[in-house]
Amino acid sequence: MTCRRGGDHLKRNVLPGLPLSLGITLFYVGLIVVLPLAALVFKAASLGPAEYWAIVSSPRAVASYRVTVLSALVATAFNLVFGLALAWVLVRYRFPGRRIVDAIVDLPFALPTAVAGIALTTLFASNGWFGSLLAPLGIKVAYTPLGIMVAMCFTSLPFIVRTVQPVLEDLDPALEEAAQSLGGSDSAIFVRVILPLLMPALLAGLSLSFARSLGEFGAIIFIAGNQPMETEITALLAFIRLEEYDYQAAAAIASVLLITAFLMLAATNLLQARALRYTARS
Repeated sequence: MTCRRGGDHLKRNVLPGLPLSLGITLFYVGLIVVLPLAALVFKAASLGPAEYWAIVSSPRAVASYRVTVLSALVATAFNLVFGLALAWVLVRYRFPGRRIVDAIVDLPFALPTAVAGIALTTLFASNGWFGSLLAPLGIKVAYTPLGIMVAMCFTSLPFIVRTVQPVLEDLDPALEEAAQSLGGSDSAIFVRVILPLLMPALLAGLSLSFARSLGEFGAIIFIAGNQPMETEITALLAFIRLEEYDYQAAAAIASVLLITAFLMLAATNLLQARALRYTARS
């Protein structure tokens, strides 16, 4: 009986201080995350249904949704291909400067977004290093929707690389060797063996990349041109309403982004759960 009680006692105290640490964590999550979101929802809910709909469905707001969502989708699709390729190269190959490239991937996390926006504008302006090369081809980046996509790609790329890279590092080489012994080509091995194992991490990275692109502000406003109906993103429109002291309209517009992010995360979690069940069956 004494041993059993001792065992029960050890089981109950596997994580010493759990109630205190959990309480502190929930307190800070509530203070930093839940409280601001609740204030946003409360401010938007203070509007009547007709007034709320008039604000969020105005032509200028709808145009900002279109610019923001389409740019985020293109940036996420680009990051899917380039980020997966970059993670693959960093994991599977050894080359001079590999550590430098690996460190540069995290640069958007450390660099203030406003600085990133100014740097991208300088590079892609018509007289910039890259812009001067693209101008003769008739390609204009700065102050166009293409500039918005470039800024979104820059700020959201690390999410895909850093979620896929650890999974690639932990893949069992025996799986690929077995597929090769059965006569599988490199492309077939990637599609049928490696990609299903990467899918949960890839979906997580895609959702984070898309969410970051939807809410990006600092890196975009300098390169976008901010022309209403053309290059104005939703976050900027909400900021403009704040500057006009129209707090209810700002909260209403921001709530659209909030709802979109929640729906996207819910769909991603559902897809991740299905991908994990498929991987477990395999």
